[in-house]
Amino acid sequence: MTREQNASGNEEPSLQVYQREEHGISRKDISENALKVLYRLNKAGFDAYLVGGGVRDLLLDKEPKDFDIATNATPEEIKALFRNCRLIGRRFRLAHILFGRDVIEVATFRGHHDASTAKLPAGKQAVASRNHEGMLLRDNVYGTIDEDAERRDFSINALYYNIRDFTVADYANGVNDLQNRLVRLIGDPETRYREDPVRMLRAVRFAVKLDMQIEAKTAAPIQPLSTLLLDIPAARLFEESLKLLQAGCGLETYKMLREYNLFQQLFPILSEHFTEDHSSQTEKMIEHILAATDERIADGKRVNPAFMFAAMLWYPVMIRAEEISSTGGLNDYDAFMIAANDILDEQVKTLAIPRRLTTTVREIWQQQHRFSRRFGKRAFAMLEHPKFRAAFDFLEMRGQFEGEDVAELAAWWHQFQFADRTERAKMVQALGSSGQKRRRRRPQRRKPQAKSAS
Repeated sequence: MTREQNASGNEEPSLQVYQREEHGISRKDISENALKVLYRLNKAGFDAYLVGGGVRDLLLDKEPKDFDIATNATPEEIKALFRNCRLIGRRFRLAHILFGRDVIEVATFRGHHDASTAKLPAGKQAVASRNHEGMLLRDNVYGTIDEDAERRDFSINALYYNIRDFTVADYANGVNDLQNRLVRLIGDPETRYREDPVRMLRAVRFAVKLDMQIEAKTAAPIQPLSTLLLDIPAARLFEESLKLLQAGCGLETYKMLREYNLFQQLFPILSEHFTEDHSSQTEKMIEHILAATDERIADGKRVNPAFMFAAMLWYPVMIRAEEISSTGGLNDYDAFMIAANDILDEQVKTLAIPRRLTTTVREIWQQQHRFSRRFGKRAFAMLEHPKFRAAFDFLEMRGQFEGEDVAELAAWWHQFQFADRTERAKMVQALGSSGQKRRRRRPQRRKPQAKSAS
């Protein structure tokens, strides 16, 4: 593919159109619902293309997770065509076409921020604004397919499949980059990262997910600009964190994020415990839980983000609790609960972990203290707790890092939960006969008796 010089002297790729016999994409590999949307938009007189990751993955012989569509129809025109449509987004307006749980995302071609040339919805003005760092805060400016391709982030995502003639339009040398296993930004990398710092996270995610390298010019500004992520809303970074760490390659993603100083922006609390040789308990736990998560995903098992966050933040909580206990004179449990609240409150400032997840995290942590209270009815009551299984799995995992006492406690609970009631009663009784002491209540002070008059 040839490259052309633009007015500023930078090289720009020219449009390359691949015919049906040159690319190998077949309609049978495209979601039926995506095809319905494409055909209806075309029938209504609009241009509509399968775009981005769906085309990229099909060209790599991978099964796309999503099928996104780009069109010259405005969001309001899309909504008028589809009764099962809802409009979302504030920064950039999008249409979601709902087919049960399947959602087809449709975006209007984006244009440059020149209101004199932008295509606008009827009765509306172009809305585009930036902050002092150059980050786009509003981006509701519409344009042509050529402008849309220039506005895309990476060359491998500037690929458009046309359902009318089955061609693939490559606007940024993306097919060549796919062949060379390169993740490359379109345009000046620093400018594009300042427009949207999340692109730095996406560069890493695509590189790991697709087993590619980040192109040198694309990689160079990432570490110097990594702190720009602090300006991104915490809710958006939470969603990005799940894509990064719970997509089946979390361990390798973590390593690359850390290399570029990006993980440190997402989890500043964890970065306080980082060492040069990656030898701290916190670092070992991070690598363990991410490897375990990757394995579960590979086996087709469900993963719970709360369990991952509970594991990653466990040792920072323990260290904070020791500090509180030693300086505040509190008992271990009270110091632990204060530390747990402090750590979670700090973490949600950068990642807006939903309350439903932080509640589960707290419950898993609380049960760790209760596992040692096995006398009387307490052991039996523990089995009935709705988060027992998650808490036990967590205890068993801790046994790999915290020595023989925790490992033995986990082994006892493993045996107890699978024993019958008679065997369970014997196990509880054996704790007393083996010399383990119940937690004794402090004796109440007797009130001094009044002295009788002599």
